[in-house]
Amino acid sequence: MLYLDDTFVHLGRPQCIWRNVPFDWATATAANGGTSLADSSAERTLSQRTRPPPTRRLAPVPGSCLAAATSRPCEPQAILCSSHRLLLLSLSFFPCCLSNILMAAFAPSVPGWPAAVHPLATGGSAGRRRASVAVVASRASAGRLRMNAAEGGAGAPPVTVSRSGVEVHHFSPAVEALENEGAYAMMARAADIAKSPGPPVVHLEIGQPSYPTPPHITAAAIAALSAGATKYSPPAGIPALRAAIAAHVSSTRGVDVHPEQVVVGPGAKPGLLLALLALVRAPGDVVIIPDPGFPSYAAAVSLAGGVPIRVPVGPAGYDIPALRRAARGEAGRCVAIIVNSPGNPTGCVLGRAACESVAAVAIEADAFVLSDEIYSGLVYEGQPGEAPYTSMLSLPGMAARTVLVDGFSKTFAMTGWRLGYAVCPPYLADRMSLLLVHAVGCTATFVQHAGVAALVGLANGEDAALQGMRADYRRRRDAVVTGLNAIEGVSAAVPGGAFYVWADVSAFSEWGYTAAELASMLLEEGRVAVLPGTDFGPGGEGYLRLSYVGEDDEVLEGVARIKTVLDRLRSAG
Repeated sequence: MLYLDDTFVHLGRPQCIWRNVPFDWATATAANGGTSLADSSAERTLSQRTRPPPTRRLAPVPGSCLAAATSRPCEPQAILCSSHRLLLLSLSFFPCCLSNILMAAFAPSVPGWPAAVHPLATGGSAGRRRASVAVVASRASAGRLRMNAAEGGAGAPPVTVSRSGVEVHHFSPAVEALENEGAYAMMARAADIAKSPGPPVVHLEIGQPSYPTPPHITAAAIAALSAGATKYSPPAGIPALRAAIAAHVSSTRGVDVHPEQVVVGPGAKPGLLLALLALVRAPGDVVIIPDPGFPSYAAAVSLAGGVPIRVPVGPAGYDIPALRRAARGEAGRCVAIIVNSPGNPTGCVLGRAACESVAAVAIEADAFVLSDEIYSGLVYEGQPGEAPYTSMLSLPGMAARTVLVDGFSKTFAMTGWRLGYAVCPPYLADRMSLLLVHAVGCTATFVQHAGVAALVGLANGEDAALQGMRADYRRRRDAVVTGLNAIEGVSAAVPGGAFYVWADVSAFSEWGYTAAELASMLLEEGRVAVLPGTDFGPGGEGYLRLSYVGEDDEVLEGVARIKTVLDRLRSAG
């Protein structure tokens, strides 16, 4: 539904066609009680407003004026909307993913407004910082945007923005607070360091398998492409993949799963975010996340409108007394608890007793558990793809309140393919499927066929490549742990899964070094990239995370450089 503010200026043609429905900007604006002003100047901005910003809730444009987007875009000559944080052209100009990202970035959260309506603007009040956007889009010229941002509507120097990007003065609070994921930020820094003279940078900062995707999986994708699997597919996934995932999860978790419980997405992250968008029902709803834990957990909770509450985790899992206190609702109603096993960044695998303790807290709080099991195929016991650990989904009474999130990136070396899934109760899967419709539409069809080949091959024992990868990871894990423990002031436990070592460097705090400072020094002086534990939450202070997915010689060289730098720091006092 499109909401307009009190002043709406159309420049040039007063009408465009939207699915063969005449859309008259003047009529639409008048329907909102606003003013439509024809103006030939493309430079008009809201500094020329003569009325104060409205404080009322905005009325919708009548349905007769606006229909769903068509593949043939309309051609508005220019649009200017006051107080909006989102520029609107024909929706057919934007893929649904981009338009939803823009919605999330610019649309403010307004408590009390209907959940079915996500307004694009909100009435302002005196003293509130506001933005004005004017857009020109014509046959003769590329789009140009002018923006004013000022306190209380006072005119400020406009910002001219080119087609290459949009510069704004403020976003919605959740988007304003977003930060880059530590691994990507460190990769960028390492790339800059690599440009300077010196030996190549050793990359131990990101979980990027060095192996290619197994050949039979790649062959399946190529065959699907050749067969024409390049069109839209059902939003929740092609039936063959949903059935294969249901069979795989049933086999590895020991619980009956049906295809209607499976939602396929472009990676595992959508399974987390879309579940949270569905489960967080009111501002202030609490979602408990592990500290230290994967950085995207806090970001996803905030984007969903919830409040992330960090609870310490150790080798045995959550601090259960602290978890119970957080779930009792003192900070807000707890709607979900995120569990990650095998874990990132620690590599810890939770035992059954730890999982049962979390389940008991979730039942007491009437909360869901989001069980992130993306490293399920990288447990260093049993066979690839099997789960010799306890899945939250398999515990008595938990199938009705668990969202299992998994994917293909880690186990099958398919990080760039972007293929993951969630398993949850059917009623929640239906809602998440609708969110997929409006967020990404669907996952690439030929990629899903590759996923079928991966799971069918695993079920049929075609796992030689996976066996080899896991054996190599285990060997590298043992070598890294041994090498780190040989460095004075460093200790590292043997992780049970994933492909990370969580190294305790807290002894260096005696000389005033934080984890972030140590990571920077290792990169700048040793040309080895690792992540500071604080990238995963405040509970990570005093730790470094190392990934051992690279080649053997690269990993060992990285540990040797770490020893050189830390030995020098210690000797310098």
